[in-house]
Amino acid sequence: MQSGAREIITPFRPIPLDVPEGMAPNEFFNSTENLNDLQHNNGLLNNPENLLLYRKALGHSNEFDTSIIYNTSQCILDPLGRPVRRTQVPDNTRHVWNRMNQIIIEYMLEKYPDPAEQLILAGEASLDATWPLTSPGVPSIRMLHNHFIVFNKQDLSEAKFADPDNPNLTDGGQHSLFQSCMRDVYSEFFASLEFKILKLTSRGSSRIELTGYPQGLPSWKIQGGVDALKDIQFWKEYDRILKGFIDFYRTFFSQVSTRNAPMPKNVHFPDQVESKLLFNNSFLSTAKIVRDQCIIDAKYANSIRWQPAFKQLIYRNDDGDLIVTISQNSIGNAITELLGVVVKRVPDAQAYEKSEPALIEKLLEVRERLIAADLGNGIKTPYWDA
Repeated sequence: MQSGAREIITPFRPIPLDVPEGMAPNEFFNSTENLNDLQHNNGLLNNPENLLLYRKALGHSNEFDTSIIYNTSQCILDPLGRPVRRTQVPDNTRHVWNRMNQIIIEYMLEKYPDPAEQLILAGEASLDATWPLTSPGVPSIRMLHNHFIVFNKQDLSEAKFADPDNPNLTDGGQHSLFQSCMRDVYSEFFASLEFKILKLTSRGSSRIELTGYPQGLPSWKIQGGVDALKDIQFWKEYDRILKGFIDFYRTFFSQVSTRNAPMPKNVHFPDQVESKLLFNNSFLSTAKIVRDQCIIDAKYANSIRWQPAFKQLIYRNDDGDLIVTISQNSIGNAITELLGVVVKRVPDAQAYEKSEPALIEKLLEVRERLIAADLGNGIKTPYWDA
């Protein structure tokens, strides 16, 4: 079978919400009004920690697709003041979030035990508005949320190949700044972080053969598989990867912005930043290349993501191992594209409704597990009761 990124068609039922005249869609989707609709028409479960489990109305997959959002729309009205990454949420909220993640991932693996049949992934993307607000791809909901998605591999194998020049596929490694210019520095920096459960994978072992992705990214095998997700040590290490990525990104772009800049304040791993980055000639010479280009090319400078933007996920590889990886986030791309799956959503209520009963049945099953674990209360909507 030929390997390559796939473009899959996913029908959806049009959302009965009108964007007010004179308001951009991304501005409206950040509003409390939109979040109220999300909860009352698609909400599955919420809890006192403001975590909302919901059905994805504009989903990636109609096999299994749900999200948890840290819904701060009513307690933080400033969209730019809301938490957008795991490290910014209160400890007790993150603790509950991790338990919800563990239960949902465990359910997905039980429901879909064969790695040859389904592609399973769970993860989150940074929603920082770290690129010009006038650009396409500015977050539609600027609050931290994550995704739990299942794709049938048969559907993927029958889907057409995606355009390899699709800009949303270019941050997987082959065009990435980190990978093309600083692969060794990037890998050595991550290797210097301490892990007990996560183990760096060998090159290529984490790739999905059907799509050929992810490409060139540091990846870690979760030793112990799904049972390891019940160990709080795993989630500490999962956060350590994110913190390391943020340190790397902030340090690099501080050097791009200002020659010989001091170490950024409040880095998580100052010793590693000093020894692996700020005394590395490849790291600093690459920063110079980018800085020099920014000075002479206004369009290039305007495209720079000056603050950390990432996608981090857990997925199952072809061998059935659970893998963690992280990537810098480019404008507009979805978390599925990190694994080479481009989703083309099309409005088609009749097609969506064919798969809706089975989808909702699974979502309600996983909701029952969360309720039983005292992780929230069910929400009543026009489509299901509480």
